[in-house]
Amino acid sequence: MTAKPWAYEDFVEGALFELGSKQVSAAEIIEFASEFDAQPMHLDEEAGKASILGGLSASGWHTSAMFMRMLCDAFLLDSTCQGSPGVDQVKWKKPVLAGDTLTGSLVVLTKRLSRSKPQLGFVTMRSELLNQRGESVFELENSVMFLTRDAAGSPA
Repeated sequence: MTAKPWAYEDFVEGALFELGSKQVSAAEIIEFASEFDAQPMHLDEEAGKASILGGLSASGWHTSAMFMRMLCDAFLLDSTCQGSPGVDQVKWKKPVLAGDTLTGSLVVLTKRLSRSKPQLGFVTMRSELLNQRGESVFELENSVMFLTRDAAGSPA
């Protein structure tokens, strides 16, 4: 197996990970919505302004996808990640509008080794995206499965 710098043992309860920032463009909002969530407020500025969202806004699913990209780039692609058994909670708290800049972070809540597969650990995380005004626009809580360092063949 390929050595990865992040394995189960590297996650510590209470640890904070910064996920970087991403500016959201009108073009990407429309492109995502055109394929996956073709509601008017995600496709047209005027329809967005007429809605309760107040402007052209990213779909909640688009916001989730942007978060996932930020998470992958921050550390997930350099980890022993084996996927996730699901999402415990997701909240789209405020609209993500064209021109917003999102900044992400996550905190490790808990971790435990699998009882049936001791080479696998579950790390529960709470993640958040803030807009440029410091307002929380997205929250997610879920567990992610990581191989232990021994199982992955990673160096110490």
